[in-house]
Amino acid sequence: MLKESKIYNNLAKKVYIETFGCQMNEYDSERILYYLEQMGYGLTDNRDESDIIILNTCAVREKANNRLFGHLGNLKPVKEARPGILICVGGCTAQSMGEEIQRKYPFVDIVFGTHNISELPELISQRTTQDKGICSVVSDGFDYDLDKVKRISSFQALVPITIGCNNFCSYCIVPYVRGREKSIEPASIVKSIKEMVSGGVIEVTLLGQNVNSYGKDLGRGISFSNLLESVSDIVGLKRIRFMTSHPKDCSPDLVRIIKERDNIVHHIHLPLQAGSNRILDKMNRKYTREQYLDIIENIRNSIGRSTITTDIIVGFPGEERKDFKDTLDMVQKVRFGRAFTFIYSPREGTGASKMVDMVSLEEKKKWFNELLQLQNQISLEENEKFTGMKIEVLVEGKSHKDDRLLEGRMENNTVINFEGSADLIGKILPVRIIRARTFHMMGELVG
Repeated sequence: MLKESKIYNNLAKKVYIETFGCQMNEYDSERILYYLEQMGYGLTDNRDESDIIILNTCAVREKANNRLFGHLGNLKPVKEARPGILICVGGCTAQSMGEEIQRKYPFVDIVFGTHNISELPELISQRTTQDKGICSVVSDGFDYDLDKVKRISSFQALVPITIGCNNFCSYCIVPYVRGREKSIEPASIVKSIKEMVSGGVIEVTLLGQNVNSYGKDLGRGISFSNLLESVSDIVGLKRIRFMTSHPKDCSPDLVRIIKERDNIVHHIHLPLQAGSNRILDKMNRKYTREQYLDIIENIRNSIGRSTITTDIIVGFPGEERKDFKDTLDMVQKVRFGRAFTFIYSPREGTGASKMVDMVSLEEKKKWFNELLQLQNQISLEENEKFTGMKIEVLVEGKSHKDDRLLEGRMENNTVINFEGSADLIGKILPVRIIRARTFHMMGELVG
């Protein structure tokens, strides 16, 4: 959920936005907020006082769909009690299941997809003049204007550089709901970030389903490495993050640039998905475990104190115990700082959804827990290496663990909790690590 900001809460009409899924969805929610603000709506984190409720959905896994349906079930009595409230569903699930959502939940006022967010004001106006709900989902388009976004943070910004994906991994629905890969012109990206920095932004995250393939559709020799250098040259920009990288396009040139530039973080999110070459082939990932390990070796040898995080799917159709053991072996070899692990979830329309799945859910859960136990131990051991070190931390806000503490983020994306006053939020400060945990660390301000 987007957090309420004093910048918007003085507007009379209120919108409540619940965001599911990835950072691209978070960015889309900021775009939605921009268009709603033009209509006089301010953001609220209190659903009960809102005039519009927007659910910005994710379709990557079945669990996200189930969360949406649970939310919609809870919203039916809200609509009955307050018929004037508008309930809207957008995002990837809306893109793939728009008509079904409207049929199963007829109290939903507006269903809109990933390609027509800019039409939302028109859809809202249209809905207020007719009795029945609206489903407006277009199959393709390029609906991105980097200037039309309302950032919630004054010092951090999400910046999409590509939209959609051309990889068609057999388990993934993204190419079907986000469309084919389209790159935003580098001049537009650099101009937008320069304006952000002049307004106080010190950290940007460059977003794409596969940032490493940026520019291929533009031609002219444009590459992600070129873009990264141009963004790194922007005076006043302290930190540059990017995600997600695809191993098949992770070039030595990218690693070189990260090594050479002080404001590019030493953190790469590089989804492995599986450690078995047989399963990687069935997934249509277009690399082998050996190639993945070569990339990791180059990163480790070139970039000091680098952190690799990853995604792993357990129980892919056709996976056997020996394949899963290959995944465990890769986790031990690479020693990821953190792994986002998931039990395979079939997505209708994808290649994998047609594959025979012989492994029981009970067995998949056993494998999942085995992987989780191994990775959690490695994460703790990797975090413990930082104990006693003085680390530069960007203070992001109050801690989610304890609101008496502050929460900051290391360059490698690990969260640090420490004591400090609210006036430190938005600053990069030295913090000494005093205690390591599996998913975060405890620290103390230095000086």
